[in-house]
Amino acid sequence: MDLEKAKKELQEKGFLDIDTSSDTDYVAEIKKLKKEKNAVILAHYYQEPEIQDIADFVGDSLQLSYKAAEVDAEMIVFAGVHFMAETAKILNPEKKVVLPDLNAGCSLAESCPANDLQAMKDKYPDHTVITYVNTSAEAKAISDICCTSSNARKIVESVPEDQPILFAPDRNLGAWIKKETGRDMLIWDGACVVHEAFSIDRLIETHKENPKAKIIAHPESPDYILKVSEYVGSTSGMINYVKNNPAKEFIVATEAGILHEMQKEAPDKTFIPAPVEDTSCSCSECPYMKMNTMKKLYLCMKYELPEVNVPEDVRKKALIPIEKMLEISSRK
Repeated sequence: MDLEKAKKELQEKGFLDIDTSSDTDYVAEIKKLKKEKNAVILAHYYQEPEIQDIADFVGDSLQLSYKAAEVDAEMIVFAGVHFMAETAKILNPEKKVVLPDLNAGCSLAESCPANDLQAMKDKYPDHTVITYVNTSAEAKAISDICCTSSNARKIVESVPEDQPILFAPDRNLGAWIKKETGRDMLIWDGACVVHEAFSIDRLIETHKENPKAKIIAHPESPDYILKVSEYVGSTSGMINYVKNNPAKEFIVATEAGILHEMQKEAPDKTFIPAPVEDTSCSCSECPYMKMNTMKKLYLCMKYELPEVNVPEDVRKKALIPIEKMLEISSRK
């Protein structure tokens, strides 16, 4: 995607300079635009509560991948980060895909440039390349299979046992899957800034203050967090766990946006965000996810910008590992 071209197009349309009235009813306006433009809003659990509430579908990366592959709409509005919107475009080349903020990136995706991944692939040509969906379209295009935290173990176990694996880019998720499966895996040295921020000392202190609370964590968290956790799983897995577990209190080690959905699904339970190293913050929030706002969501729907596109040659190559992932994930 040509960022400068997209930004210039926005400026020419007046998009970046547009202000809205302080009394604009974003909920009403967005609902009206959805009907007028035959649009669907997909949102990740890490989005702000207002965006989650107005979205047509809220989910984790795997759920959103499935939804993106089946939506019946002319325009997909992806309230998430850039790689998610790219994935939607890869699966829906005929549809317009827009993102509220073009700069909503991902520290994991940025840690794995396609050129560097290709160099590693060339160095280990006998390895099957499995990339987390938190990667660019270009990185996906040189991968064998994609995965999410929901299906990473299943994807890894689908590869023949005697076949070595190059897993990128999350070192924490990779190490956890390697430990769970015992597979021969070469792991890329990338990490999520959100999950790397958790403090083990403050987490232990928080648990002492809330001794009945169960600690649950996303596998992108460092090993020292996973070792003290009662449950480790994807965002959707964590939500299902707190719904079905009889405990009434949970300390949650992932992006704090998920607490909104947890509270909706289990209103009688208490959810405490896992503390981070920075003592001025009480929880870990993704600065990229939080770039999206209701105002930006409204403006991007109104002007159908910024649009996310993927070069056709890259799209076709990236589609192969994504479709492999979806096919393997659907197996019983």
